[in-house]
Amino acid sequence: MTEKTGEDGESNQKYPPSGLAQHATHPTFSPRETAVNAKLNENQEDHEKRVPDPLSTPSEPPSATKPTVSQQDGGAYAWTQVFLGHLALFNTWGYINSFGVFQEHYTRTLHRAPSDISWVGSLQISLLFLVGTVGGRAMDAGYFKAVFMTGSFLQVLSVFMTSICKTYWQILLAQGLCNGLGNGLVFCPSFALLGRIFSKNRALAIGVAATGSATGGVVIPIIAQRLLPRIGFGWTMRVIGFVMLSTMCLTVPFFNSRQPPRRTGPLVEWAAFREPPYLLFAISVFFTFWGLYFAFYYVGMFSRDILGASQSTSITILAIMNGLGLPGRIIPGFVADRYLGSLNMFIPFVFASAILLYCWAAVDSLGGVYPFAVIYGFFAAGIQSLFLASLSSLTTDLTKMGTRMGMVLSILSIVTLTGSPLAGALIQRKDGDYLYAQMFAGSSMAVGLLTLLMARVAKTGYHVRIKV
Repeated sequence: MTEKTGEDGESNQKYPPSGLAQHATHPTFSPRETAVNAKLNENQEDHEKRVPDPLSTPSEPPSATKPTVSQQDGGAYAWTQVFLGHLALFNTWGYINSFGVFQEHYTRTLHRAPSDISWVGSLQISLLFLVGTVGGRAMDAGYFKAVFMTGSFLQVLSVFMTSICKTYWQILLAQGLCNGLGNGLVFCPSFALLGRIFSKNRALAIGVAATGSATGGVVIPIIAQRLLPRIGFGWTMRVIGFVMLSTMCLTVPFFNSRQPPRRTGPLVEWAAFREPPYLLFAISVFFTFWGLYFAFYYVGMFSRDILGASQSTSITILAIMNGLGLPGRIIPGFVADRYLGSLNMFIPFVFASAILLYCWAAVDSLGGVYPFAVIYGFFAAGIQSLFLASLSSLTTDLTKMGTRMGMVLSILSIVTLTGSPLAGALIQRKDGDYLYAQMFAGSSMAVGLLTLLMARVAKTGYHVRIKV
């Protein structure tokens, strides 16, 4: 061994001879040890390929971490789709929520019972929910543009065809059947598209888009109020048709989905009904929506027939009720997302609506019907915007969300077809008095509230502070 000595005479470092150094740096292994080391090196290289260095900055991120369209909660594209969804809902629910104007006009001019006229509006809503389930599946398969264009065309066509109708059956086919089919092909795909684009701000985005129903519910009755006495029913409907056509010219070219097509599941998942929270929620929605639209269809006729209001005043009351849908759709969704949860927010809105329908029986003056229209319009709009978000909170497997949502919409197609005509028959049975119908609507919603509370308990137990 050689030794290097510093100035102080002490050894600083010892160096082995060159032969020993070479042997220490490159040890000699047996053939078996060489094979084992080669295998370990190979495994290490494979691991490094699969798991990149977290400090490195690769030029192309792994596909699993790439942001998808559904994860984008802002940006020009996302909020443009919200605006276009607003216009789509203007033509859909805005027109439906304005049916109270047509309910009164058809009852007076066609000399038909209110229950007969209610079948027109009920058919609109029923087909919206029923056809919407099929439209949602078609969108999943990659046919959003074709479905949306077809639905928009049928919507506008139905309005222009209604303008030349002279009999009850013509109106039932044009405004009920044709418009209902178009609404179904527009409504569900529009909401599904926004649900894919947004994640964190999903309830807010859907709520903003859903205010299109409030906008249409104000604009269309005002058009009817101003033009019906001046230019008649035919040209009033054509003006409404041209307004809807102008919005369609924006939505059809630019409303689109960037998501790739994906396979869809079955239309019905029977196993869902074996889950108590889902089953009870479906029953709750059945009874809640059975009485929900009665006030929208009949508040105008009530003001005119019972309180002696003019036609213009009755239309104004309906427009006010629809107008409160603007805050009624945005505020509950915002509070639910940030603080309470959709299902927890849904419960007090159903409770308040049931109480208001009972209180409606005590209204005997125009001074009372205005507050009723304002408050009920707010809470009823909240129900319409919260029920789908509440349903999503009861579904843990997101791959089944579309199927389970479609099942509830199919149930609603039956409910909305029968609710308002049944209320109209009760009015006729009471010789024009609204008491029986008001009690029916309030009691139906009270049963919905009871089963909704049971669904909440089945989901979380008796823990009040759980956000769900």
